[in-house]
Amino acid sequence: MSTHNVTVVERPRRNLWVQSYLPEVAKGLAITSRQFFKNLLTGSDIQTVQYPEVKRDYPLRYRGLHRLTYRDDGQVRCVACMCCSTICPANCIHITAAEHEDTSIEKYPAEFVIDELRCIVCGLCVEACPCDAIRMDSGIHAHPFYERDKAFLNKDYLLDLGGPSTAVQGGVLGSRSAR
Repeated sequence: MSTHNVTVVERPRRNLWVQSYLPEVAKGLAITSRQFFKNLLTGSDIQTVQYPEVKRDYPLRYRGLHRLTYRDDGQVRCVACMCCSTICPANCIHITAAEHEDTSIEKYPAEFVIDELRCIVCGLCVEACPCDAIRMDSGIHAHPFYERDKAFLNKDYLLDLGGPSTAVQGGVLGSRSAR
C-alpha cells in the first residue's frame, strides 16, 4: 500500500463585503470618472483621431492593395503558375489559366480574382511570385465593402492599379533585379 503526501491548502476567508465586489466596482468607477473628467476639461490624454477630417499617415512598410504588373507590350506579366494561390494561407487568390496565342508565352491568367475580405495581407503571394507579376506596394487602403461581391478584385481592376514591372526576367547571374 502506497502513501501519498497530501497538502491541504486553506481557502482564504472573505467577508460578505469583499465577496460582493462592491469595493472593486467603486475603484473602477472612480478611475473611469477621473479619466472622463480629465479628458473633458483638459483634453490632454485624448488619443482619438477625428477620422474623416484627419487621416493618420501610414507606416513606411504599409503594403496596400494588391496590383498586377504588365509587360512592355501591355499584357499581364502573370504566367498562371499558381505559386501565389498555392502559398496563400487564406486561400483568397483564384486563378483560371488559359493557353496564350503567342507561342513564346505558355499560359496567362484568363481569370485572376483576389477576395479582399479573406486576405490577411501577409505578402506571401508577392514573395512566391517568380515573375514579379503581383505586388502589394500600391499604398492604397482597402475600401469598405457593403456588398460581398464588391470585395472580389478581378484582373482588370488589379491591372489598373498596377504598372509596368521594373524587374528583369532572365537577368544575369549575380545581379539583383530592381523591385
